[in-house]
Amino acid sequence: METTSIKAQRWMWIAWPSFLMAGVLEMLVFAVVDPTELHWLGAPLELSRSGVYTLAFFVFWACTFGSSALTTLLSMSPFEVNRCPLPATDRPDGCPKQERSPSSH
Repeated sequence: METTSIKAQRWMWIAWPSFLMAGVLEMLVFAVVDPTELHWLGAPLELSRSGVYTLAFFVFWACTFGSSALTTLLSMSPFEVNRCPLPATDRPDGCPKQERSPSSH
């Protein structure tokens, strides 16, 4: 079973780069786009300039978070993906990874 520190480290591998890239995207997009001129489904947005900045940042963060999470998932070894999270003695009957006694072979 993964230790808490490894889980926390993996979350930081996902959250921190996605946070940084969301900030970069925010700067790049709003260097070119004026938030007061944005429209949604043909109608102007009813948000303040800072509201658009905030909403856009969280949308960018969610997108880059998904990308980082997928990268982290794909970087896992087959052992990490396929291992059973339960100790061998606690696995249910019929589990193919259940530890068998030597006399049952």
